Amino acid sequence: MTEKNEKHLKKPDWLKIKLPGGKKFARVKEIVEGNKLHTICSSGNCPNMGECWNAGTATFMILGEICTRSCRFCATKSGRPLPLDSEEPARVADSIRLMNLRHCVITSVDRDDLPDGGAAHWAATIKKIKEVNPGVTIEVLIPDFKGNTKHLDLVIAEKPDIISHNLETVRRLTPQIRSAASYDRSLKVLNHIALSGITAKSGIMVGIGETENEVFETMDNLLGLGVKIMTIGQYLRPTLSHLPVEEYITPEVFEKYRLSGIEMGFRHIESRPLVRSSYHAEKHIE
Repeated sequence: MTEKNEKHLKKPDWLKIKLPGGKKFARVKEIVEGNKLHTICSSGNCPNMGECWNAGTATFMILGEICTRSCRFCATKSGRPLPLDSEEPARVADSIRLMNLRHCVITSVDRDDLPDGGAAHWAATIKKIKEVNPGVTIEVLIPDFKGNTKHLDLVIAEKPDIISHNLETVRRLTPQIRSAASYDRSLKVLNHIALSGITAKSGIMVGIGETENEVFETMDNLLGLGVKIMTIGQYLRPTLSHLPVEEYITPEVFEKYRLSGIEMGFRHIESRPLVRSSYHAEKHIE
């Protein structure tokens, strides 16, 4: 991967997005900021923030906004996190109530500084959401908890509808892209989720040097472990200090991945250039 290649890559028309705005966008922004919450939409520079917020949805990010890991693709702040906020679960639950959501998505930073990786806080958040918003469906996008299944079981015990954990990339590129995670550890986490009976979901980015065969191998790996839902989206470089884009994948290739995934046996696949983990997540609930 070279910086030189990145300088000559022009962003194609299919990746152009509208600037966020509108009444619903402003209302979501008001609720999030009023409750002093974080979203991966803004922390991760998500290209779909305008679309999702205008639809009245947002992906809440718990455990603060500072991650203990420093992955080369991620725009989230990294460093030494602040102490846990015990009131955060209640504020997340209240924000979901104010937005009148029927389906919500929660994610978090990695908290390797905590003995349980933040698993108990995760469990408390899911429990509070259900208390305040009976009937709401919940998807959680979790870290790997260093592969500790006892910590993972704290989240599973609260029975969210979908538990997602992203592979992010193919096996070969994982060491270059993810700072502390491993491909095999993530597969074990996903398998543990699937064996629990809760729907397991994962996602990858493309355009960072992978081959089509490696993408299909990754699909095979996920399906073999019981993962039912997958997302595939174009990697977009957040800043010049992040990993460069190697290639802009065409919409036709994304559609090829989607159709192949359905034929292979995935229940649902979102595969388009601007797809991110929580994009159209409400469609993934059966």
